[in-house]
Amino acid sequence: MISEKKLIKQAQRFDEQALAEIYDRYSPGVFRYAMRLLGDSQLAEDCVADTFFRYLKALQSGRGPVEHLQAYLYRIAHNWITDTYRRQPPPPLPLHDEILETGNDPLHVAALSSEKQTIRLALMRLSTDQRQVIVLKYLEGWENKAVAEFLHKSIGSVKALQHRALLALRRLLLSEEEGDL
Repeated sequence: MISEKKLIKQAQRFDEQALAEIYDRYSPGVFRYAMRLLGDSQLAEDCVADTFFRYLKALQSGRGPVEHLQAYLYRIAHNWITDTYRRQPPPPLPLHDEILETGNDPLHVAALSSEKQTIRLALMRLSTDQRQVIVLKYLEGWENKAVAEFLHKSIGSVKALQHRALLALRRLLLSEEEGDL
């Protein structure tokens, strides 16, 4: 596997193999990130397509990252998702995806769908940085160092932000159990 720095240099020269490798390496993660925040596979696919389109436009104009390519791509995706939320509210989770995951028990499917929607709503009530830390750290499995690079913060700041985000999320979910969300 080619190192990220070497891939970036090759991509800056519009090497097709490097660009394909970048897409193959990072598009699944960008899709998962977008899917978790948007809840709609078509919007998530649009986000991935536009993320890589914007990356190519940045390369074409002589910009783009010199390091931390993954964080750069996720930042583009995050901006796209933020713009999407500004234009319209988040769509509800489609029921058919849960049926495929859990079988045909309608009560289980409904409970799972409700749970996911509750968590999504609670996440959306966190600050942008708190939401990103939770999604990247716990749902995407990023290390604190990568999250820090993405947010342009120190690792200590990320840990503090993560701690505050978990407390806030806990408070929100507990208040939901009491019917306040």
